[in-house]
Amino acid sequence: MERNFATLWESIADAIGDEEAVVQGPVRRTWREFDDRAARFAGALATAGIGRGAKVGQLLHNCPEFLDTWFGALKARAIPFNVNFRYTADEVRFLLDNADAEVLVFHSSVADVVAAVLERGAGLKLVVEVDDGGEHVDGGAALEGLLAASEPAPRVERSADDVTMLYTGGTTGMPKGVVAPVGPLLEVQLRMVPPLVGHAPVSDPAEVAALARRARADGTPTAVLPAPPLMHATALNLGALPALSVGGTVALLARRTFDPAEVWDTVEREAVFALTVVGDAFARPLLAELRDGPPRDVGSLRVVTSSGAMFSGEVKAGLLERLAPGAAVLDFIGATEGVMGLSVATREAPAVTGRFTPDPGVVVIGDDGAPVRPGSGAPGVIALPAIAEGYYKDEARTAATFRELDGRRYVVPGDVATVEANGDLVLLGRGSSCINTGGEKVFPEEVEEVLKEHPAVEDALVFGVPDERFGQRVVAVASAARDASGTAEDVLAEARTKLAAYKLPRTVRMVDTVPRTAVGKPDYEAARRLFAAAAPA
Repeated sequence: MERNFATLWESIADAIGDEEAVVQGPVRRTWREFDDRAARFAGALATAGIGRGAKVGQLLHNCPEFLDTWFGALKARAIPFNVNFRYTADEVRFLLDNADAEVLVFHSSVADVVAAVLERGAGLKLVVEVDDGGEHVDGGAALEGLLAASEPAPRVERSADDVTMLYTGGTTGMPKGVVAPVGPLLEVQLRMVPPLVGHAPVSDPAEVAALARRARADGTPTAVLPAPPLMHATALNLGALPALSVGGTVALLARRTFDPAEVWDTVEREAVFALTVVGDAFARPLLAELRDGPPRDVGSLRVVTSSGAMFSGEVKAGLLERLAPGAAVLDFIGATEGVMGLSVATREAPAVTGRFTPDPGVVVIGDDGAPVRPGSGAPGVIALPAIAEGYYKDEARTAATFRELDGRRYVVPGDVATVEANGDLVLLGRGSSCINTGGEKVFPEEVEEVLKEHPAVEDALVFGVPDERFGQRVVAVASAARDASGTAEDVLAEARTKLAAYKLPRTVRMVDTVPRTAVGKPDYEAARRLFAAAAPA
């Protein structure tokens, strides 16, 4: 069997067609229904003259239709890509133009944005509405009507070299589309996921249908809950795809704002086995809800996976204390371009914040271009073996990020780390967010973790602001922990015992909420505005 998600999922649908594949509130789709809807979407693409290599944009909140159309695009050997549902019309137009999109699938609640895009001519061959109570857009075809009118596309041979595209904003510049073949990603899923549910790693995708049948028969837990938006790599690549690729069930949240109570209610109701989050931004409020909210049975939850933001050791430990014995937190350091390393924490073996075991083949490159010597304390940039092909239509950024090292192609996203004597990576931060104060380098993530260790601090972001003498000075915004006391001066006093003087924020300003994106990543520009607004009159 070719290493392709669409072909694998077809075999799973044939094996366990009556089992649930995707659930969200009252919507419960079996594998047979999931496969049929995807096939009908592929049939609709074919009828519209859209085939192999065509780009299919998904301007969608979390919903079963996101996965239906992602699967359907791959069935047709088209290329699905994400469109952020918070974008303005100009930003959506840029992305569609950049991607050479031929199809857009969108929620009707963003109809005003799509209508503005279409008014200016977007070059789309097919525009598909998913009804969530918004206005109809002229020229849009209702997804349900389109599926009902379309014959399922026949199954075809595919390739491990078929690609997907995932747009990432990174830390600077316009979004860039990471083009990656499906085969290597699927191989990673089949190597890592089966052991989490008590099975050996899978080398041949043809073995998965039998594994899925056995798992359902013996009651092996299969439900996975990706809490962030599916339009981001953490939710899609660490949550939904791993579950589906072993014949599991994807449980989606119904609300469109993060609600810790809804997460735990869904874990209890759907007997969720694995929960995907984005570091402390999700985990801290989840821990607070478990601690202070009503009692819940979360004994089914055995794995918490995270990526995309720092995940503090004390928060991991707090969650593990409240989960069943044997539960684990898998904290990945990575980027849209690939995985760099992994930290595993259990109740018996807690993890050190920001410390990871590197993925096979990962190296840390110093300023001299040579690998950093373990135990030297010297920082370097993390380089990981390239799985992605590069950035779509962006040769300059591809050349800057995808590099040849000793005859092998690597990705260098910009994350900076030191290497311990035993080979572990200690993440310092992303080079582009590094603060240069008087010639000294300060990595915000390191300082943020120290500030968050104070019991009065719920969350914090650290950044540089202009300074006449030092070029930049280190400052921070922080939000207060619930039912905790302490001032900004108290926080700084404790941080002074743990940080070199040049790393210490000159000013910490308390704000109601530390600004983060929907997926929990730092919003440093918003933090700067908050810092300025909170300045004394």
